[in-house]
Amino acid sequence: MSEAPAQGPAPERLPVSVITGFLGSGKTTLLRHLLAHPAMGETAVIINEFGEVGLDHLLVESAQDDTVLLSSGCLCCTVRGDLIEAMRRLFKRRHKGEIPAFRRLVIETTGLADPAPILHTLMQDPVLTQVYRLDGVIATIDAVNGAAQMDRQMEPVKQAAVADRLLLTKCDLAAPPALAALEARLRRLNPAAPIERVTHGKIEPELLFNAGLYNPETKSLDVQRWLRDEAYAAQLAEGHDHGHHSHDHGHAHHDHPLDVNRHDEHIRAFCVTRDVPLDWERFCAWVDMLTTTRGPDLLRIKGLLNVAGEAQPVAIHGVQHLFHPPVLLPAWPDADRRSKLVLITRDIGPETIRESLDAFLSDDSAPAGPGIRSGAA
Repeated sequence: MSEAPAQGPAPERLPVSVITGFLGSGKTTLLRHLLAHPAMGETAVIINEFGEVGLDHLLVESAQDDTVLLSSGCLCCTVRGDLIEAMRRLFKRRHKGEIPAFRRLVIETTGLADPAPILHTLMQDPVLTQVYRLDGVIATIDAVNGAAQMDRQMEPVKQAAVADRLLLTKCDLAAPPALAALEARLRRLNPAAPIERVTHGKIEPELLFNAGLYNPETKSLDVQRWLRDEAYAAQLAEGHDHGHHSHDHGHAHHDHPLDVNRHDEHIRAFCVTRDVPLDWERFCAWVDMLTTTRGPDLLRIKGLLNVAGEAQPVAIHGVQHLFHPPVLLPAWPDADRRSKLVLITRDIGPETIRESLDAFLSDDSAPAGPGIRSGAA
């Protein structure tokens, strides 16, 4: 993270939502219902194979080769090779007027266990970052088999951990106690992601989208909805009520560790706050160190920072070793001026994050760095 924050996001960029989920978790059924929904009329969808979704009854006309226009008005594109090229080609055809001017892109990750490569593409490709922005990750979890899959495999655990929306599918087939236990497990794993129960793939599209920092409905930045740091503290309290053990013994700084059980005990979700304004260069040096040494284990990081010398807060968002460009927000959302970091990590405890951050911020061997308007470390 080596650049100075930009003033606000670029709302004109098209939001991208990524649908992921373990094998048999209901992505195909979900997509079939989404594609038929009238609210998807200005949406483009990239899937692996049309045949898996069964679009025959939705088909209106063939737009061109790998793209079809559905009766809902949704544009559907199949990708047989490079996702980057497919996304670039879609936008070029939209710009030239060859296809309808879709306002949202949905990518289904059939056969891709880890959504991180797609997120990295959206954050790193120099062309795509100019025209697309990541809105959020939607993960489907099988209400009947999901718990057993999470016990055996790391992939569904990671998918749920990085998601912005969690969809419990096949809820009509699951026993109520098992369903409640799975929901509680997912809340421990990812406290901030809303959980929606889905039967036969039916859900209103509005519940899935607008998960990013920019809220298109209000045409503004919605920091509290995006960060949801209060969910970590609430889940921590619930965890204490159920006897979950905290590894952060007696430390200050209001750090809120949160442990999870079973196979997903490797995943931690916690919040770290700092009362004193942060030195930007030292903070960036800490991020660079952390991403270099432990990048694969930093599943998601979001933050609202009080930077020394700045009246406005800075929003940051990272996935593993890559970070979105930091954004200088117009104003603080409320009177709370603390820096807040919410993290979901693998095999990295909150004490490691806190102690390493303290070490970089309190390094007296180097002078305090300039504000963000003067550049970053």
